[in-house]
Amino acid sequence: MDAIQYFFEDIDFKIDNSNKISSWISKVISTEKYNLTSINYIFCSDEHLFKVNKEYLNHDYYTDIITFNNAEDDSQIEGDLFISIDRVTENAKTNGELFEKELNRVMIHGVLHLLGYNDKTKEEQIVMREKENAYLSLLKF
Repeated sequence: MDAIQYFFEDIDFKIDNSNKISSWISKVISTEKYNLTSINYIFCSDEHLFKVNKEYLNHDYYTDIITFNNAEDDSQIEGDLFISIDRVTENAKTNGELFEKELNRVMIHGVLHLLGYNDKTKEEQIVMREKENAYLSLLKF
């Protein structure tokens, strides 16, 4: 079983270059001195993620990603990352960004949460964005 797996819930979507993406994510995790156990990316629609957000987090709003940390050991990375392709598409348009770059940003954003980074305060948001940009620069196609 691959440590990083990709699932598609209620949308017609596929991930391009999944081997390169998986290698990149693994490199980020090892750079941060963690061990990768498993990550499941679940790509879905806005409506699906809205339901997950409401049911499991009691949040009544749309979002681009929800990260569930399943690790039992602080040195391990194990989680489920739900990503709304609808929201990523909309955010890419709003920010004048390519869809692929926005998707990669959201994917690594979830990994950064698993690594212990947060984005609740302005200071945490700055650190998160710096980390996203640094790790995005490592992704070469």
